[in-house]
Amino acid sequence: MAKKVKDKVVEKPKVETPEKTEEEFTAEQKLIALYSLQQIDSQTDRIRIVRGELPLEVQDLEDEIAGLETRVNNYIEETESLKKQISDKQNAIKESDTLIKKYEKQQMNVRNNREYDSLSKEIEFQTLEIQLSEKRIKEYNFKLDTIKEEIDYSKNNFNERKSDLDIKKSELTDIIAETEKEESDLISKSEENQKFIEDRLLTAYQRIRKNARNGLAVVQIERDACGGCFNKIPPQHQLDIRMHKKIIVCEYCGRILVDQEIADIVNKKN
Repeated sequence: MAKKVKDKVVEKPKVETPEKTEEEFTAEQKLIALYSLQQIDSQTDRIRIVRGELPLEVQDLEDEIAGLETRVNNYIEETESLKKQISDKQNAIKESDTLIKKYEKQQMNVRNNREYDSLSKEIEFQTLEIQLSEKRIKEYNFKLDTIKEEIDYSKNNFNERKSDLDIKKSELTDIIAETEKEESDLISKSEENQKFIEDRLLTAYQRIRKNARNGLAVVQIERDACGGCFNKIPPQHQLDIRMHKKIIVCEYCGRILVDQEIADIVNKKN
């Protein structure tokens, strides 16, 4: 009788990959990571500031050019309207001339003074109409000359602004081409440094940066004062900062403070 042999299940030993948790990073390492992150983010800010002004300038020039185009088109429409009014007045003068000749001819065949006076009044009225039309034609021609000067000025201005726009667009294209890779590299470095910073601290850093006018969340002590708000730091706080045992913030502006040693370590790495 065959014996049943139980299959033994052999379990493979688990291989644990040691991972460094956020809590294992020392305060000094966190300070170095924070200051490095600040330096990287500040470089990114500078790139965006330089590039950020040009799109605004390009947009302003495009708006100005669009405004000049609209102005010239309005002037052209007004010119056409004035030319039509001049033509209408010239036709009115011809009609009045025709009527005057007609009335003058009729005066030769009147039967009484009343008919003659009536025709004289008609002739006088048409003469006044001619004078009024001639006056209006002079006014319209004066407006046309003024508008022509405005059109010439606007077209010259348009050409200058168009040339400026082409230059600014070219500059913007070049800057984007030059800085795109640098900005991408800086963003990658920023993300790498963030791994050394716990979420709570990183959130605080980002909040301070957002509220700070110059985007500085981590600053160095300069002449016994905060490098962000320039308020004096008490001696005891300065000693604590130099110990690198904990994260210390400025009691006035809330920025994270580091000493010269941390700055030197980061600068040597870069």
